[in-house]
Amino acid sequence: GACLQDVRALLQQHQLRCIGGFETAAVCFAPAEECAQNHDRILANCQLVGELGGSVLVLGTDGPDAATVVDDPIAVIAETFGELGERVQSTGVRLCLEFNWSPIVKSVRTAVEVARRSGSSNVGVLFDPAHYHCTPSKLEMLTADSVQYIGHVHVNDMADKPGELCNCNADRVLPGQGCLDLQQIFGRLEQFGYQGYFSIEMFDEQLWAMPADQAAAKMYTSLLPLCAH
Repeated sequence: GACLQDVRALLQQHQLRCIGGFETAAVCFAPAEECAQNHDRILANCQLVGELGGSVLVLGTDGPDAATVVDDPIAVIAETFGELGERVQSTGVRLCLEFNWSPIVKSVRTAVEVARRSGSSNVGVLFDPAHYHCTPSKLEMLTADSVQYIGHVHVNDMADKPGELCNCNADRVLPGQGCLDLQQIFGRLEQFGYQGYFSIEMFDEQLWAMPADQAAAKMYTSLLPLCAH
């Protein structure tokens, strides 16, 4: 029952800022009516995020059903994102595709290819170390050419086990408690020009069970070593 002004007041009361939002998926392969409804919702959410001061909407994609053969599914996704990117341009919010949140887009390389082929400067990529660890993504894929498309970065570490055996959500641990060389990964992003936000994203029952201020303090403390030079 809250309105936009209520949310703004709540953020101000707690000295917080909205930097972005999340939408489950941009529908690319469904019937036209379902696609239109989904795309209208994405526009509405971009308008909401923009009015709250945010600049990014993270989203995944769907894929074709098993009975449908699509010669170039990346082209379909890229075209959809290109159209959406231009449609939401006026909101001031950039669409960032999250790789591994899709049956098709499973790596940094593929997400970057979608952003490139979309033809829209308002389409980028969400980089997440958990998905990086669990997919065919490689450090070598983070180049000057690819990093220019990265519009937002999540922060987390991963339990010390092979990526193909990990659950990309349940096996997350706080930065510094896992097996990822986050300083190397994030350093490479910054080396090639990334200057955006780094936003911690955890899925942890123990953190969820804590009072919010304690969980926030614990996560904040885990980030500090990554800020040291």
